[in-house]
Amino acid sequence: MKALVFLGSRRKSSPPLPARLGARVSAFLLAQLGNRFETTLVDPLDYPPTDIFKPAFAYSEQAKPSHLSSLESLVRQADAYVMVSPEYNHSMSPALSDLLNHFPSSAFAFKPSLIATYSSGQWGGTRAAVSMRTFLAELGCIPVSAMLHFPHADQVFEQDGKLALSQDETRWVSYSKRGTEQLYWWAAAASHQRTVADPFAASPAFTRTPSERNSPEW
Repeated sequence: MKALVFLGSRRKSSPPLPARLGARVSAFLLAQLGNRFETTLVDPLDYPPTDIFKPAFAYSEQAKPSHLSSLESLVRQADAYVMVSPEYNHSMSPALSDLLNHFPSSAFAFKPSLIATYSSGQWGGTRAAVSMRTFLAELGCIPVSAMLHFPHADQVFEQDGKLALSQDETRWVSYSKRGTEQLYWWAAAASHQRTVADPFAASPAFTRTPSERNSPEW
């Protein structure tokens, strides 16, 4: 099965400033997921924002930017998602929400997601994770119950995503495995069920206008 790991930071630092902490967390999680999934890292730096936001589904197929088309294909082909985000004002990364908002919920629907947050402080981005649950549920990729939080990520991980020598590797791997194994279980269950019945047959995707969501009385 395939999993996309979204790195939720677009901040590009140059020396002497530290590199993005999210890159370290993502590298660690990619290693943990490797036994269960074929993984792909999605880095917002590879998908620069436009001056005026226009979601991919608002373009005609002929006019859709090629980098958005390729990413949408990856999203649709994936069986699971890992959302790695720092915390901005008690909320998820704007770089991550901006990127995800380009695509319709039908691209993510009926698949699970795993929330992983981090910070250089003591909370590990936990407050961002609260809002991410609602956001991801609306996309249709329901988050598994186990969330991963990495406080003091600059001390926990080396630049390459490996745990620092001062860290207890057994405990961190065990902690992370709870989330990744839940993701695998739900991804396997959803993948099997999609072969049994087309989920969009009973719950069609909204493809034309927001009014499709309206109740009959409207």
